[in-house]
Amino acid sequence: MVTFDGSTHQPAKAWPVVGCDIVRISSSSATKRRRSKLTPGRLGTGGALFGPICLLIIWELASQTGLLSPRLLAAPSTALVTGWDMILDGTLGKHFLASAIRAYSGLALGLVLGLLLALISGLTRIGEASIDGIVQIKRAIPTLALIPLAILWLGIGEALKIVIITLSVMIPIYINTHASLKGIDMRFVELARTVKLSRKDFIRRVALPGAMPGFFTGLRLAVTTCWTALVVLEQINTTQGIGYLMNRARDYGQTDIIVVGLVVYAALGLASDGVVRLVERRALSYRRVIGS
Repeated sequence: MVTFDGSTHQPAKAWPVVGCDIVRISSSSATKRRRSKLTPGRLGTGGALFGPICLLIIWELASQTGLLSPRLLAAPSTALVTGWDMILDGTLGKHFLASAIRAYSGLALGLVLGLLLALISGLTRIGEASIDGIVQIKRAIPTLALIPLAILWLGIGEALKIVIITLSVMIPIYINTHASLKGIDMRFVELARTVKLSRKDFIRRVALPGAMPGFFTGLRLAVTTCWTALVVLEQINTTQGIGYLMNRARDYGQTDIIVVGLVVYAALGLASDGVVRLVERRALSYRRVIGS
């Protein structure tokens, strides 16, 4: 390169650029270290089970040392043995089947009813004017508060239990699906109008895919709600079911059977939620989840 005084020299190497890269790398690594200290870590499956396992250990130790009377609460080991014996003699299976039929019958009816009402209300002005207000009033009234009136109308048989579970399940399905329908991007609606999609094609290609995230959110709430409602309903004039077992065990002070019933309810709720999450991941696989 020629300078102003006529002399020549070779250009210097691009050390400043390299220096900037080194500074940038060091600053980014320092930022990562700060983030790792400030942001909470992610727990795996083992980490998530740490708390429950500690609780079980403390519970068992309290029972074995006499700090916790078996009349108040049976030890986990005792409940485990009792549950295994009930599985072997067929008692638990029979009552489990009765509870599952009630819960999933109400879940299926509530799912269909909630989804249908959400579509009618979310896609038509007349439907929203006539349906949404009624559903919102129903949402403000606890479903279990309707039991006395439902007994007068339906009696105390199986119809009562299935109807109450259906109403309990319908609300989260409707609320979340309806909210997703109302939240569909207007650009997609305008595009559907531009390409002149028919009403049927609009529902199939735009409305239903747009409502899927909210529907699955409502379904996750619904699968646990149906078991929550069943806990109360199975203590009303039943001769079969997990709730009946627990109610009878209460009369005889058999806390081990009560613990078994609680574990069954919890396991069924968690298993149902896990199935819904699995189906949701496959149905909504096009979405990129944060952190994946």
